[in-house]
Amino acid sequence: MASILPLNLSTSIEKISESVTAGMLRNALQTRPTPLDPTRWPDNKEITEVRTSMQAVFEVRTSILAFLSFLREMSAVCNSSGAIMRPTAKDLAEAAGVSLATVDRVLNNRPNVSKKAARSVQEAIERIGFIRNPAAVSLARNKSYKFRFILPKSGDLYLGELLRRVENLRAALKSDLTDIDCVQIPTEDAHGVAKYLTGISEDTVDGIAVMAPESPQVRDALMRLLERDIKVVQFLSGQEKLPAADFVGVDNFAAGATAGRLIGTFVRQTRGKVMIVAETMQSLDSIQRRHGFDTIINEQFANLTCLPSIETHADEKRASQIIGRVLEGNKDVVAAYILSSEARIPLLAAAATSDLRNLSVVVHERTPFTEEGLRDGSINAVIALDPGHAVRSAVRIMRARADARELLAEQERLRIEILLKENL
Repeated sequence: MASILPLNLSTSIEKISESVTAGMLRNALQTRPTPLDPTRWPDNKEITEVRTSMQAVFEVRTSILAFLSFLREMSAVCNSSGAIMRPTAKDLAEAAGVSLATVDRVLNNRPNVSKKAARSVQEAIERIGFIRNPAAVSLARNKSYKFRFILPKSGDLYLGELLRRVENLRAALKSDLTDIDCVQIPTEDAHGVAKYLTGISEDTVDGIAVMAPESPQVRDALMRLLERDIKVVQFLSGQEKLPAADFVGVDNFAAGATAGRLIGTFVRQTRGKVMIVAETMQSLDSIQRRHGFDTIINEQFANLTCLPSIETHADEKRASQIIGRVLEGNKDVVAAYILSSEARIPLLAAAATSDLRNLSVVVHERTPFTEEGLRDGSINAVIALDPGHAVRSAVRIMRARADARELLAEQERLRIEILLKENL
């Protein structure tokens, strides 16, 4: 963008001001209705007219000086070619009348800054349009970001999707001063997770994204990390009473309620039972989904009865035994809801006892297995979230928190997608 300002503006402002003021004064005096008679003392009316003219001149002059002062500050952000440049910290210090060190302390919320100096800096920020550039600050200080994803060790296809998306983003951001790594631990052991979190040092990471079941031990360990200024993102599975940590994921009550609505619609008026399967009911997302599902079924579909939740703990043998036993003992099961993110193990166990195409089946998360299930009719609907969006959102949040920047909430909101055979 070319500048409309002269390159020597800062040295011309006083001359412009003097010229404009003198011209206005001459014009005001020459255009009076009645010229002054130099041989006699002017009367009160004539004095009032002169005063009014002079007052108007100086009021306009004050406005002009204020505008020219603004132009002087703007000229500081023009380079030699006349292009308007983004104001720098040096420009901000000059506009605020403080040192660069004071500007740095104000921008980074450091102590030992007077209220007057802080106010001057904030006013100058608004006046010259200063926008902090975290990337430039990081480059100047040779600072890189170190973020870590902590994911379950046990898992299946959806976990593989998450790992693949983390790796893709790690490679993409390597040149952007952002280092991402991923650690898998046995998340079903709350004490083991808490011990691992306690061992994390602020010297090794700036932020972590944790996917772990809800427990007091994990919640307390995450709270201690926050106290040490390590940024924490609850990734897909959250902890109760931990509002200080950000959460990336869907509204799990709404996800469960959506599953209830879908199954109730698929079953129509048929009376029967619904089998509900989870990896673990210790997970907050499982609890919330079950709550949402039960709420809709109990309120709107009196023809359906929900069975107690089955926990597989991602164990194929356990899943086969328990699910087979439930289906053998409940011949009137008409629907199945897999509320955990891994559907392959429970559905293969159910298929060994029943023809899934005779059931209304709703599962979570898009994987090659659930896509094939939609195509062959063994799955009626998949409630999904984009794993790539979730991973990118977690990193954006950690980086924004590390830079003390505001989040764009709309960008980080993950939405529920409903996949059918017809819209794959």
